[in-house]
Amino acid sequence: MGKSKSTGTTLTLSKNALTVLEKRYLKRDKQGKVLEKPEDMFRRVATAIASAETRFDANAKVRDLAEKFYSIMVKFEFLPNSPTLMNAGRELGQLSACFVLPVGDSIDDIFDAVKYTALIHKSGGGTGFSFSRLRPAHDVVMSTTGISSGPISFMRVFDIATETIKQGGTRRGANMGILRVDHPDIMDFIMCKSDQKQLNNFNISVGLTEAFMKAVEKDEEYQLVNPRDGEPAGTLNAAKVFHRIVKQAWSNGEPGIVFLDRLNRDNPTPAVGQIESTNPCGEQPLLPYESCNLGSINLGTMVTDGQIDWERLREVVILAVRFLDNVIEVNNYPLPQIDEMTRANRKIGLGVMGWADMLIHLGIPYNSPEAIDLGEKVMRFINEEGHAASRDLAVERGPFPNFTGSIYDRPGAAPLRNATVTTIAPTGTISIIANASSGVEPLFAVSFVRQVLDNNVLVDVNPQFEKVARQKDFYSEGLMKRIAEHGTIHGIEEIPEAVRKVFVTAHDITPEVHIEMQAAFQRHTDNAVSKTVNFPNSATVEDVEKVFLLAYRQDCKGVTIYRDGSRDMQVLSTGKKEEQQVAHVAEEKKVVKRERPKALQGWTYQMQTGCGPIYITVNEDKAGLFELFTTMGKAGGCAASQCEAIGRMVSLAWRSGVQARQVIKQLMGISCHLPSGFGDNRVLSCADAVAKAIQAHMAAKGYDTGMEAQAPERGACPECGGIVEHEGGCAVCHVCGYSECA
Repeated sequence: MGKSKSTGTTLTLSKNALTVLEKRYLKRDKQGKVLEKPEDMFRRVATAIASAETRFDANAKVRDLAEKFYSIMVKFEFLPNSPTLMNAGRELGQLSACFVLPVGDSIDDIFDAVKYTALIHKSGGGTGFSFSRLRPAHDVVMSTTGISSGPISFMRVFDIATETIKQGGTRRGANMGILRVDHPDIMDFIMCKSDQKQLNNFNISVGLTEAFMKAVEKDEEYQLVNPRDGEPAGTLNAAKVFHRIVKQAWSNGEPGIVFLDRLNRDNPTPAVGQIESTNPCGEQPLLPYESCNLGSINLGTMVTDGQIDWERLREVVILAVRFLDNVIEVNNYPLPQIDEMTRANRKIGLGVMGWADMLIHLGIPYNSPEAIDLGEKVMRFINEEGHAASRDLAVERGPFPNFTGSIYDRPGAAPLRNATVTTIAPTGTISIIANASSGVEPLFAVSFVRQVLDNNVLVDVNPQFEKVARQKDFYSEGLMKRIAEHGTIHGIEEIPEAVRKVFVTAHDITPEVHIEMQAAFQRHTDNAVSKTVNFPNSATVEDVEKVFLLAYRQDCKGVTIYRDGSRDMQVLSTGKKEEQQVAHVAEEKKVVKRERPKALQGWTYQMQTGCGPIYITVNEDKAGLFELFTTMGKAGGCAASQCEAIGRMVSLAWRSGVQARQVIKQLMGISCHLPSGFGDNRVLSCADAVAKAIQAHMAAKGYDTGMEAQAPERGACPECGGIVEHEGGCAVCHVCGYSECA
């Protein structure tokens, strides 16, 4: 907690928020020492963004505006996207989160795009691509008289490049890959992530056309087109292709779908180009070489005495639009083409977070018609006020350069400063900083259990629910644990019915309500709405198909779904499985350590880590696994000593009767700053290497590990082992701020 001397504003941060800020946002020296407090970061950002005013008015009151920017940030009424918080006022100066790059149908074009991707990821941005221009696999390559390897093979090149670039140590690379549904390789694209072992730095979506969707409804054939020459390349049954998309999404959440014709229907500058792709989470359609900077208003702060404070909301919208337009001016773009295109269209994306919090403050259940209606009303207000603020800026500063010929260029219409104003983006890490619910998502859980590395089970409780529970005198730690075990507060009679109605969670809500809420916000959003439609594990393929069709009929621009448990292990537990997994640890029996015989049989495994090769020897006696030794390829040093310590502790555990799968469970997924390898061979740390070697040994010897191989990019957070929630089209850890979508 801190206080601004000039405004008297108190900055209150949750423990998780402080952890995220210290780990990812605050300035550090070369030794990694944190150099600024959270208040300093907000002051740095406010000053840097306000400095743009002097480009339009030499007499601008920069200090006064910086104070206003600072105030709305430390009150968590508004926060910009993460690159702005990280980089504003610093040497890097790259402030945008979203980029789209073109991928042309030549080796030069493809590898130019790979190079540009690396530069963007290094600067802290995420990238979207359409691979629809690439000729299909096995097609002719005239320059070499050879055959094409197709778009999916080149996607792997982008994926490996992304894995290699670590975005300055603060943000992971993330990509969106889109292929048109009429591309000849579409069936291979739909299945390209079916094994969850490749393209893990990509979200993928199929670009659907209106013609295709009409063919789906009529169960008709549709035409494939070879992008090399625009000639027909066969036909497929639309309904069967759609069903394959649905079934694969049901299986593991990908691919998503985007409605390309709708993106271009609302393309503000059609004369400049066609929209082919979006940013990694799908909410920001962009032209090639375009970028967009985003920011979100915290709706939970806009309720006073049980009523929405519309006037304060208007004031924050006006400040936020000015803030985001200023970002365009002071931004240091990673490529000159991006600089030119971004300044020509000046797209900004003002969205919201804390929607579920606002509803709770108002006593309105998320899954009620009243909530749907209010969502549309709130977003209409933000969109209209945002456009009014953009028109005022156009009077003051001039319209965006490509205004002539845009969809706004009509007789008598007032010009806008920005080609787009509103976007509903996921707010994974900034909502942690603000201690707010994410985007327009419902609460993920009221209370949940989390197992940490020492096998302790912690119970996390939603702060608003805890406050209500204490006010209404039904709070107890036992009840909070029961809620976590139960997975919902519904059916727990000691909780008042009125409270149960308001505190609904993602899995208390039908998929249809998710879509209705998305559609309500989409009707008054320039760009698109990033939202995850959550399904229970028991949902059928037909349930998913129904929602995809509903999204199409409700005029959404895209859909991302997630069926609970359809990807690898989840640490978030809303039932008793976690207890069952650790219950036997508490057995009270005398442990007798096995004595070491003079000779043992052993097997040695080489694993590549970021610190170099490590050699892991597993020895067995007649009773089974007995001891483990490690040798680092680089002698001495901290890594070697830590690995020796791990070996000694594993050996002691085995000789004392601890099962091998418990050792694997504790070590698997621990991450350090130097991971190594890709896909199945990815090793996150020396501890992770030990776990993987033990697992490989047990598999080779025919032991039952009681667990399947786990991909740390899914489920448990690979950085802290914390909670990973699927929301806003992404997976986000609410403990350390890790996001698989940057």
